[in-house]
Amino acid sequence: MSATPDVTRAPLRELVAAVRATAAAVRGGDPVSAPEPRLERSRRAGQGDYSTNAAMLLAPVLRAPPAEIATRLASELAHALGDDLERTEVAGPGFLNLVLSDRWHRRTLRLVLDAGERYGAGHAEDPERILIEFVSANPTGPLVAASGRHAAYGDALARILEYHGHEVSREYYFNDAGSQIRLLGESVKARAEGEEVPAGGYRGDYVGELATEIEGVSELDPERVAALAVELLLGRIKATLARYQVRFDRFFSERTLHQGSPSELERVLSLLRDAGHVYESEGAVWLRTTRFGDDKDRVVIRSSGEPTYLAADVAYLQDKRERGFQRQLMPVGADHHAYVRELRAAMSALGGDAETVEVPILQFVHLVEGSERAAMSKRRGEFVTLDELLDEIGVDATRFFMLQRSHDRTLDLDLDLARRESSENPVYYVQYAHARIASMLRRLTAERVQRAIGGDSGWGEAELHASERELIKQLAQFPDEIAEAAQRRGPHRIAVYSLELAQSFTAFYRDCHVVGATPEPVESFRIALSVAAQRTIAASLSLLGVGAPEAM
Repeated sequence: MSATPDVTRAPLRELVAAVRATAAAVRGGDPVSAPEPRLERSRRAGQGDYSTNAAMLLAPVLRAPPAEIATRLASELAHALGDDLERTEVAGPGFLNLVLSDRWHRRTLRLVLDAGERYGAGHAEDPERILIEFVSANPTGPLVAASGRHAAYGDALARILEYHGHEVSREYYFNDAGSQIRLLGESVKARAEGEEVPAGGYRGDYVGELATEIEGVSELDPERVAALAVELLLGRIKATLARYQVRFDRFFSERTLHQGSPSELERVLSLLRDAGHVYESEGAVWLRTTRFGDDKDRVVIRSSGEPTYLAADVAYLQDKRERGFQRQLMPVGADHHAYVRELRAAMSALGGDAETVEVPILQFVHLVEGSERAAMSKRRGEFVTLDELLDEIGVDATRFFMLQRSHDRTLDLDLDLARRESSENPVYYVQYAHARIASMLRRLTAERVQRAIGGDSGWGEAELHASERELIKQLAQFPDEIAEAAQRRGPHRIAVYSLELAQSFTAFYRDCHVVGATPEPVESFRIALSVAAQRTIAASLSLLGVGAPEAM
């Protein structure tokens, strides 16, 4: 795995490098450093293709007006970029707008096509071994619809990080020990015997179904009933995840941390005790997390002798460290804010780097139909299962809608919109763009397409249409979107990008005749541009775990 990004497959990186090198040249030997200038795509007509703030950053350093510095930058850039640069414009308080030539746009398309199916991949500057532990819903009931957000997020993030160049493992940590599991066994046994479930127990219809599926349930003790119920429920969870196109490399049992003599949990507590981070008070055992930024110390062994959830999680943190993972990602629900501090403090107590523990907070999901929101509670038996949601709107729509908003924002999933087969439905719109390109290309022979994308027939020198230029700039953005999505742990960026790319292609298809365009070099160029758009739409959808249909 190479740690050096291949800039030849990221056209914008060449441009950014040129802008930064030019800024450094203008700054000269001035010992005062300045922040790295940004290069941003212009969103309004008349502001060039890209804009940089380099002059405004250099103004305080060089003690000169930004407009004057921008003029100097423009001269240097003209020399550095040569025929790739058509002209520059100084705007506003000192922004420098860059208008790139048709040559640059054609060369960018060539780079995109030459990268093939892996365009935008492998640019991580410091690849890591990363473990993502996600979903991890307790096996006390079927996966609810809200778990679909966690599953889509974790799986898409894993795909993006891998594509970016990291080595990623996916793990599901399931709680098959403790009070919740005991309550599950007691609830199933009570239903089998026609009695009320215990206080705090589980009441869904699935509990009655478990009671009929477990042979001889009335003669079994609650602990055995719980173990068999967990086995059945975990099997159903795995089946739902497989249907949802989510895979895991390992399902990790919490129970294994409590087994053996000494157990993993006991071994880790001993390590913490030897380091002076564990003490006893009020009959309980505490972890001194306040030493590492927590607001209070945390109980790891209750006065009853029963381990807390944190105790098992600390042992699990150490297990993952010892397996050689450099970074641990654990997306959790919105009710786990305090747990972020606890886990990071625990990692510090174990002698690790708290910065390697990342706990993205995923906000709530509400299913909306009309003006109604669905309630979800496994214990009360009032919930919509993920399987029911998939039955309603399908895998692709579920995953795309779960991912189209940032994970740190509450999501209202509009079921009516998700069912709609129209341009208003974002996943339908993106998939339709892919299918439209596939349909167009089927009108051509494979040899004709290959000549176009290979450049064998030439692309000519005709002036590019504005829609062609915009689509190429959108394609050029893909590697940076991958990098941003990976670094910010934000798969929603790829969902947004895929929609913008589909919109750019639709505008191009509306404005530019493709099959049958004359002269032939123009047709070849537009065929090649369509192929690049199709590949990049497919790559974007694949990173989201969404299908790219050939026909709709």
